[in-house]
Amino acid sequence: MSAHDAAFMHVALEQAVEAAEAGEIPVGAVVVVGGEIIATGQNRSIRDFDPSAHAEVVALRAAGSKLSNHRLTDATLYVTLEPCPMCIGAIAQGRVARVVFGAYDPKAGAAGSVIDLSDSPAFNHRFEIMGGVLAEDCGAVLKEFFSERR
Repeated sequence: MSAHDAAFMHVALEQAVEAAEAGEIPVGAVVVVGGEIIATGQNRSIRDFDPSAHAEVVALRAAGSKLSNHRLTDATLYVTLEPCPMCIGAIAQGRVARVVFGAYDPKAGAAGSVIDLSDSPAFNHRFEIMGGVLAEDCGAVLKEFFSERR
């Protein structure tokens, strides 16, 4: 893990905390190009009545709008939780170069925990993936959120 990866993951964590404060499952995401943040996202499924409004998808949509391009070939996506199958599909379709995630998701993770779609032959795009960056911090935000609801 580089210092840059940790710094950008901290920004994604800030997004996750904001999502929790809004009553959403606390997942945050950041899209970085050329060492600069071009978009952020947080889970918005409840607020937007949109099952596809996961933090990754929200951030990718914002990045595409900012760049006026649906291809994000030079982008790194930082996300606090291992992407689900839907989000891995969006990452592949967006041609994201690299994905860095925090906590592993043993229930729905699609980057190695439950299934590994990050290297699926079904996608014509491959991307670098690194998990476990600030995993304890990312997992703690999720655990705290769910413990308050139980």
